Amino acid sequence: MKKVIKNYPNASRFVLAILLFVVALALSLFINVGVVKQYFPYTTPILLFIATWFLYKGEGKTLKTIGLNFSLRNLLFLPLGVLIGAFAFFGAKYLRALLVGETFELSVSIDYSTLLYAFYFILPQVATEELLFRGYLFKKTIEVSNVVIANVIFSILFTLIHVLDEGVLSNLGMIVMLSVSIPVGHLLFATGLLKSKTLYFPIGLHLGNNWATRHLISSDISGESIFFIPNTVMFDTWTPFISMLMLFNGFYLLVTFLIWKWNVLLFFRSKT
Repeated sequence: MKKVIKNYPNASRFVLAILLFVVALALSLFINVGVVKQYFPYTTPILLFIATWFLYKGEGKTLKTIGLNFSLRNLLFLPLGVLIGAFAFFGAKYLRALLVGETFELSVSIDYSTLLYAFYFILPQVATEELLFRGYLFKKTIEVSNVVIANVIFSILFTLIHVLDEGVLSNLGMIVMLSVSIPVGHLLFATGLLKSKTLYFPIGLHLGNNWATRHLISSDISGESIFFIPNTVMFDTWTPFISMLMLFNGFYLLVTFLIWKWNVLLFFRSKT
């Protein structure tokens, strides 16, 4: 075994990482139930965090390698990411509204406690996905290949976990939408990581985006979102649907490009 590890060090690290992550996910299934799941749904990201720490420790490195230390500069990327992620969704949704003729209305009775609690419950979900798809394995793939190959591989994997769902597979429109939108989302989160050098930034971007899809703008007038759309347009032909999809994701790509070119992030990174 030692000879195999010595002869194939990179392959061994990939296998070890996959095994540790599978064990972490399996353990979380037994722990994250009942009261724990209801009030503290953080078992999975904590176990993945520990696994990531162990992997870097085995290489003589620390979590600072992926920016998961607790320096103030790195931590500031979390709220910054939340703001940018929510803005990206708002901008894309606004462009869609202009294209199809939808309108935004301010909710009359906003349930602020629900809006705030949502951050608490969405955070472990997005942290889990970021640790799996933009964490150790993503960075290791870049080391042994390059950024392009790593982005292709992990955008495909990230897409598959969203598409391989019974509800999605029975809806061709959902398959097309997710097959376009999820790789764009990966590119946004991966760019955030590579530019800032800390995983806190893509976690924040992911958190802000997912929170905004449910609680910034929705089609529900229940008060669980700040804005709602009373005249949501349903597409019955492919041409307007594809046009909307391109415009919507085009705005996300613009945000991704701006993050890549944003010199302020270089300031944050240099002070870490």
